[in-house]
Amino acid sequence: MRYHLSGNIPQKRHTVFKSPEDKFYYEQLFGTEGFHGISSLLYHIHRPTQIKSIGEPKDVTPKIAVEKNITPRMFKGMNVTPEDDFLDSRKILLMNNDLKMGLAKPRKSMDYFYKNAECDELLFVHEGKGILKTFVGDLEFVTGDYLIIPRGTIYQVELQSENTVFFVLESHSPIYTPKRYRNEFGQLLEHSPFCERDIIAPTFKEPKDEKGEFLIKVKKENQITDFIYATHPFDVVGWDGYFYPYKFNIKNFEPITGRIHQPPPVHQNFEAHNFVVCSFCARMYDYHPMAIPAPYNHSNIDSDEVLFYTEGDFMSRNHIDLMDFTLHPGGIVHGPHPGAMERSIGKKFTEEYAVMVDPFRPLKITEEALKVEDPSYKTSWLE
Repeated sequence: MRYHLSGNIPQKRHTVFKSPEDKFYYEQLFGTEGFHGISSLLYHIHRPTQIKSIGEPKDVTPKIAVEKNITPRMFKGMNVTPEDDFLDSRKILLMNNDLKMGLAKPRKSMDYFYKNAECDELLFVHEGKGILKTFVGDLEFVTGDYLIIPRGTIYQVELQSENTVFFVLESHSPIYTPKRYRNEFGQLLEHSPFCERDIIAPTFKEPKDEKGEFLIKVKKENQITDFIYATHPFDVVGWDGYFYPYKFNIKNFEPITGRIHQPPPVHQNFEAHNFVVCSFCARMYDYHPMAIPAPYNHSNIDSDEVLFYTEGDFMSRNHIDLMDFTLHPGGIVHGPHPGAMERSIGKKFTEEYAVMVDPFRPLKITEEALKVEDPSYKTSWLE
């Protein structure tokens, strides 16, 4: 992340800041990892603490169907059921103590506000367009965008397409760009597959100076609780810092290629505690005269591997549809399907796009996942 400033802020932090009408603005530190992690300072028209009422919590704990999994699996995302409500549409398929992931197919825009009070969120836009509205500004999104939403961000999603599909990931630790692509000052290095120009910060919007009753649904510890606040949460007149939501489009990722097949870490886009996220993008294949572009058989002894297929034809797999998830558990050898290695030889280019998540703790399978599983996948390598 890099420093960003929007709107009006005082010259010195933690000092008196008033409106042209001589009314106080109210400062808020918005950050993570106590007072040690990256943060921003927000300046509100009204105190951001004015709770009018708190409702009864609603339990949204995913129901685990398989606690300990060692079976290769495929889940048909096309069969996940859409829902009108944005939060109801989230179907968690896979999870462990570090993350939850799945699909969301909301049909309606949000008429309330939402805050995840314990997880960073990654929303990958598989299909659709709209606006992510937040208390620090707006992000217009289209197909292929990653929306990175830090914990504690108050937001709404406005849909602008008939069909919208998000790959959803909730992380119990902050989501960052890979440390190996940054220097000691945090700047992305020359050999990084993306740079700061590809990371888009929110567009500042005029603050909402409104009083009334404003519903913010707050999620924490697998419960969603309705908070009614007395003032509009988007009343920020200005902010600055390093902690804010942003977007990055998968087609701005510049693939790293070589004469022979490159390992998956070259596709890494994000990292968090105990998992990484990679972007497989359209790219040149390996250009050694004897190269085999298909990935070699491998066993991720220390991590599970999840692939979400979003665009194009994935060369190493047979019978894969867009929106499918594949899960290859750690310790079990996997590789290209029969015929894929042979078909890849001599190919020069691929148009595939996929999101890969490698968690370093085993994943649990939810009941929602079993509803859309293709049970034939585990034997699909038989010749």
